[in-house]
Amino acid sequence: MNEKIFNAVMSVQQDNNIAFNDLRTLLSQLGFRERIKGDHYIYNRAGFPERINIQPNGNMAKGYQIKQVRSLIIKYKMGGKSDV
Repeated sequence: MNEKIFNAVMSVQQDNNIAFNDLRTLLSQLGFRERIKGDHYIYNRAGFPERINIQPNGNMAKGYQIKQVRSLIIKYKMGGKSDV
């Protein structure tokens, strides 16, 4: 897993400064499957009860969506070595 991207997402100070493709890469590395419908990128994962829905803001990820992804990573204790 790309530790730089993971640490950026987990850092509250960088919520509005993460590239959209970096967030997509992180979700993929965490085992999520991507489905694209218009400008909505929808992620799901086997055994994971929630879906993640993100949209780009230019080439950047939206700050509130970074917060949502971070809260799900924390809630489900994702990102450990056994998660990759």
